[in-house]
Amino acid sequence: MKKKLNCVLLIDDDKGTNFINQMIIKKAGITDHIQTVLNGKEAIDFITNKGKFEKDDDVYPQPMLTLLDINMPVMDGWEFLEVYHQLEEHQKGKIIIVMLTTSLNPDDKKRAQGIDDVSDFKNKPLSLETISNIMETHFPDFL
Repeated sequence: MKKKLNCVLLIDDDKGTNFINQMIIKKAGITDHIQTVLNGKEAIDFITNKGKFEKDDDVYPQPMLTLLDINMPVMDGWEFLEVYHQLEEHQKGKIIIVMLTTSLNPDDKKRAQGIDDVSDFKNKPLSLETISNIMETHFPDFL
């Protein structure tokens, strides 16, 4: 039996995309916990136990994999990365952030590659092949 990721965090404002991504992640069997948020602000709140995600303990969720969209209202993917970078290390844990976007702009990929917190850049839609590639690249011990 393979090990599973503790949590996958989906950050995307498109509810239909989130639904499809959840189905693909479930089919891949890489985690039992998928958390979906609609923008970067909600993601920061989830990671830091604030707002509607506030808990009484100091245990931060630290999803092992975060799939991050670029274009969202409230706080987009780039703004999320700026705030995320400033979080304390105990809040961040060892989160692998994969930008998952429909953007065909090569400048977006180049910009993402220049950000240390971004581990990978993939195009939507998410597929079993993409999940498999992410797992092989970033979580080989979980296969």
